[in-house]
Amino acid sequence: MIRRVAALAVLACATAHAEPRKIEYSDNVMGTVITLWFYTDRQQEAADTTKAVFDEMHRLDAEMSNFKPDSEIGKLNAAAGAKPVKVSDETLAVLQRSLDISKRSGGVFDITIESFRGVWKFDEDMDQACKDELPACKLPDAAEIEARRKLVNYHDLVVDPAKHTAFLRRKGMKVTLGGIAKGYAVDRCVDIIKKHGFADFMVQAGGDMYIAGSKGRDSWIVAIRDPRGPEGAMFARAPIKDHSFSTSGDYERGFVKDGVRYHHIIDPRTGRPATASRSVTIRAHDAFTADAWSKVMFIYGWKEGMEIIRREKLDDFDVVWVDDKNEVHQTPGIAKDLTILHQPTPGP
Repeated sequence: MIRRVAALAVLACATAHAEPRKIEYSDNVMGTVITLWFYTDRQQEAADTTKAVFDEMHRLDAEMSNFKPDSEIGKLNAAAGAKPVKVSDETLAVLQRSLDISKRSGGVFDITIESFRGVWKFDEDMDQACKDELPACKLPDAAEIEARRKLVNYHDLVVDPAKHTAFLRRKGMKVTLGGIAKGYAVDRCVDIIKKHGFADFMVQAGGDMYIAGSKGRDSWIVAIRDPRGPEGAMFARAPIKDHSFSTSGDYERGFVKDGVRYHHIIDPRTGRPATASRSVTIRAHDAFTADAWSKVMFIYGWKEGMEIIRREKLDDFDVVWVDDKNEVHQTPGIAKDLTILHQPTPGP
């Protein structure tokens, strides 16, 4: 008994004097790399919390992925034009939020954009010629683009909260939550981490992040990628605390052909890659908001984007644009915090 008490006393002393440090974990979920950083001395608890977070991400992916036929979104797409399908509270909430942003953005955010799948090949189905940026890369036919564009209309997505169903009115229509679900998932992970008693951490899912607390006396610092710079090059940085930080860029999935960049952020109004911006970064109070509105800000560009922010009264919401002319524009709220390291690199 004496030995056991002595051992516990030594352990308690060691724990009390443990120094907090940055701990990192990562996994591949939702088609991207998910990374967690903790600043803590509770390494085992951080590991246990990480498992709970990654389990939640995999669960949400199984529910909302448009790549999985057995997911709720997969079943919704398969039943297009035929019948409504039952959806969970979470999927229902994301669908409703998507429709709200569609209305507020004048249809520029539209999850039925998935109807273009197979026309523009920017994901796993992109042909090798496009990946290699070769002249052999084939662009879609204008008639095919127009035919699919007619299937893109958020008004034809019917959500019934009372029955917990969703329905696509026309055969051939498809939805994707790729422009909003990662933000929702990040916020869910933040809730889990906070419930486990952590206050200083970061969560990143591709271009979507949430930053909480600090690193002891130092702030967490986030950076914005240079859209035309080499891999890993950043053109700006800012300290962030208790906010999301989401970037949408034309450099992630796409190709350059004959000096023109084609990429995965499609403007529903034209059926073609948006051209007003090279990248857009949002700082907002939650990742759900930042993820969805980043596409709107990207497609409209900085001038119309500023008007939308005022019109929709988007509070605690700041934006950094790199426009089609490679010029940087900022909302006043973030301008005082952002450090421009250098002008973005020119190029197509």
